[in-house]
Amino acid sequence: MTIRTRFAPSPTGYLHVGGVRTALFSWLFARRHGGVFVLRIEDTDLERSTAASVNAILEGMTWLGLEYDEGPFYQTKRFDRYNQVIDELLETGHAYRCNCSRERLDALRDEAMKRKEKPRYDGHCRSLAVDPGQPHVVRFRNPESGVVVIDDLVKGKISVSNEELDDLIIRRSDGSPTYNLSVVVDDMDMDITHVIRGDDHVNNTPRQ
Repeated sequence: MTIRTRFAPSPTGYLHVGGVRTALFSWLFARRHGGVFVLRIEDTDLERSTAASVNAILEGMTWLGLEYDEGPFYQTKRFDRYNQVIDELLETGHAYRCNCSRERLDALRDEAMKRKEKPRYDGHCRSLAVDPGQPHVVRFRNPESGVVVIDDLVKGKISVSNEELDDLIIRRSDGSPTYNLSVVVDDMDMDITHVIRGDDHVNNTPRQ
C-alpha cells in the first residue's frame, strides 16, 4: 500500500504555526514511507476565503521547502462531484431533505440547553417528503444504532455511539456542499490513507 497524506488548509487567513506543524508532520510521514503528499485548499467557506490567503499558503509551503506531489486541489472546483455524491445519497435513502425553519431549530437548541444536554437535530424531516423545489437543506441520515470507531495512531481506538450524533447538514439551502461532506469525498477520491491534523478535529472526526 502506498502511503498518501494531505495538508488541507482553509484560506481564511495566513499560514500559522499550527498549520505549519500539521503540514510538516504530513510531509515527513509521506517522505518517511516513500509515499505521496497532497496539497488541498479547502475553500468552501466562500465568505471568508480569499485569494491573498491562498497565495500566502502556497508561498509559505515553498519557503518551508515542503514540496507536494499532487495539487493544489481546490474544493470550489469540485462542487459538481460533491453534489453528485449527495444526489446518490438521496437516491439510496442515506440522506434526506429538511425544511425546518431557523425558528424551530433555535427552539430545539434552547430546549436542549435548558436540559443541559448537547444540542442536536431531532430528525423531524426524516420521514417527510420535502418538496425539492422549495428552500431546503440536505441532511445525512446518520445510523440510529451502532458505534463509530476511529483507529487513531496516537490516541488509540476512539469509540462514539451513533446515538450521540445527529443528522448533519451536507448541503446548504443555497446548494453548496458543507465541509464535513466535502472532506470525506476528497479523502476518498484522493486515496488518502493517513489523516494527520490538529487535536481540535477529534470531535468532528466521528461525523466524517
